[in-house]
Amino acid sequence: MAVTLIKVLESEKSILRNFYTLYLHDLSNFTINLDVEEDGLFHYKELDKFWEAEGLSPYFIKLDHKIIGFILLLERPFLKKNNDYGINDFFILNKYRGKGFAIQAVEKLFKEKQGQYFVMQVTENKRAVAFWKKVYEELNIEHHERQDLINGELCLIQTFIV
Repeated sequence: MAVTLIKVLESEKSILRNFYTLYLHDLSNFTINLDVEEDGLFHYKELDKFWEAEGLSPYFIKLDHKIIGFILLLERPFLKKNNDYGINDFFILNKYRGKGFAIQAVEKLFKEKQGQYFVMQVTENKRAVAFWKKVYEELNIEHHERQDLINGELCLIQTFIV
């Protein structure tokens, strides 16, 4: 089964919005900054900016032409400091987790977009922290890690070059 990364078209915004709702639901387990809205959904109000601001690049993760997740990649000129890229949001549907598809997606991204990266996880999200440590180990990536308080929550931030 082949994992591919496909840039999300603006015409596919509603699909990405649906996936973001699932992602935010999962993330709400680990952060005080997310809660369901009155309509029963989690909303990402900044979604439209993905097609308005240069350097915000959403990708669908597909498995044999079926969408199984997404990556939001931050790039220049959106990023202005030391990093060329930042993986802002990364999501795989529960059904496809633990099967190696997420690492395949990250590996494809790193082959396509090489440079200085940063990745951040809320420290309470143990699964995400473990996933990124596995990525660094399996792909033999030397990384530097630090903790920082962001929006009132303790986060791990890793930087590395691919």
